[in-house]
Amino acid sequence: MKYLKQQLFLFFVVMLLLTKSASAQFDEPQIIKVEAENAAEFQERFANIKWTGQGFNYNSLDRIPAIEIRAKLQSAYGDPTKTIETVMTDGKFRAGKAIQFEYWFVVNGSIPMMVLDLDGPFADGLVYVGASRYIDLMPEVKRTLTRTVTEAEPKEYSDYFFSPEREQWYKVSYKDGEYTKEEVDTPSHIQMK
Repeated sequence: MKYLKQQLFLFFVVMLLLTKSASAQFDEPQIIKVEAENAAEFQERFANIKWTGQGFNYNSLDRIPAIEIRAKLQSAYGDPTKTIETVMTDGKFRAGKAIQFEYWFVVNGSIPMMVLDLDGPFADGLVYVGASRYIDLMPEVKRTLTRTVTEAEPKEYSDYFFSPEREQWYKVSYKDGEYTKEEVDTPSHIQMK
C-alpha cells in the first residue's frame, strides 16, 4: 500500500510539472524596454551574443510606415533607447550610423532584442534582431510586439534622420495628428565628419 501511495504521489508531481511546463510555453513573452541609461549594461551583458534577424516572420507591422510605427512605439514603450544623436561617438556624426532610432529590449528577463529603423521615414516596417540561440521564440515575440504596437495610440515625438543616399538631414515628427518629415540643415549640435 505504501508503494502505491508513493507511485500516486510521484504521478501527481510529474503531472503537475508537465502541466506547468505546457502552460509556460503559451505564456505571452514579457518585453521590457532598455532605458538609455541602461544601454551600457545591456551591451556588456550581451556582448557575446550572435545576433540574427531570422525568426522575425513578416507580419502586419511590416506593412505600416516606419514614421507611424515610431509614434506607436513612443506610446507603448516611451523614448527610444538610442537615436541618431545618441549613437554618435565623440560628438561627431558618421554616415554609417545613420539610424533614426533604436529600441532595445530584454524578453523574459534574459533574451536580448533590438528594433531598428535604418531607412528613416522613407520605408515601411523596421529591422528586428535577436539572439540566434532563441530563434524559435522570435515568431511569438514579434506577434506580441506587433499586437502591443498596433493597439497603441500614436504619441507625439520628434527625431532627426540623416539620409546618406540623399545627403540630407530631416526632422521627423508626429504632432497634432500629423506625420512630417521636413528637410533641415545639419543640426547645430551635430558635427559632420
